[in-house]
Amino acid sequence: MIFFVAGIAAAVVLFILMKGKLKALAALGILLALCGCIVMIPTGYTGVVTVFGRVTDKTLEAGLHFVAPWYSIVKMDNRTQRASIETECFSSDIQQVDVIMSVNYSIDKETAQELYKTVGRNYYENIVYPRILECTKACFSQYTAESLVANRNVLSGRILDELSDDMRSFGVKVINVSIENIDFTDAFTDAVEAKQVAEQQKLKAAIEQEQLTLEAEAEAKRAVLKAESDLEVAKMEAESNAVLSASFSDKLIEYYYIQKWNGELPQVVSDSSTVPILRDMD
Repeated sequence: MIFFVAGIAAAVVLFILMKGKLKALAALGILLALCGCIVMIPTGYTGVVTVFGRVTDKTLEAGLHFVAPWYSIVKMDNRTQRASIETECFSSDIQQVDVIMSVNYSIDKETAQELYKTVGRNYYENIVYPRILECTKACFSQYTAESLVANRNVLSGRILDELSDDMRSFGVKVINVSIENIDFTDAFTDAVEAKQVAEQQKLKAAIEQEQLTLEAEAEAKRAVLKAESDLEVAKMEAESNAVLSASFSDKLIEYYYIQKWNGELPQVVSDSSTVPILRDMD
């Protein structure tokens, strides 16, 4: 607008006051005025057209555009933008949590003029950042401190869903949410570590006790098996001896006696001695 007014004024003055070659200066003024009507929209931006501060329904795509001098163009960035946030939250059991996270978002070019009209160019400070904090704190407050670390991915998804629904009405698309770090107070961290150590020691004691129980049961089983085996052996020996005893007869005894006799009669015979009489074995 300024270029246009200045160019027109210069052209009028030169045409009135000067002649001949000096009129070329008037053409220069007109050229300046035309340059003021050319607007370039970079790739990834949307041009919101305003007339004396009033937002119109017209937008400009990326490229060169010739616009009326009374138009003003506001360039809205439609590229993916990244917000890095550090904040404090509280868990459901009232433990303070320091959170570092990042949020990727973009502006819908179809509703860029509405966003500028209702919020302005400082849409991040006015609506995006406050709602990120609100959704994050609300989601963290639904989990205990111990479960927060294990549910980091779940938390990211819940924040993304709630934030997307909240920002959609403003024409802001939330692409993803990433929780990069969760940190607790030193007192809580020490308490968790002490609890984990106690649980590990309890588990170790339980395992050792179970091992001792298994060993005692195995030893008792071995003792039972040995006793049963010894009893079975004794029983078998008794049965064998019984069978052997039952198999002895007078003839068998005489047979074994003959097998052992060397065929010589005793040298000394007393009244108490008895010379065996060999009988016919038939």
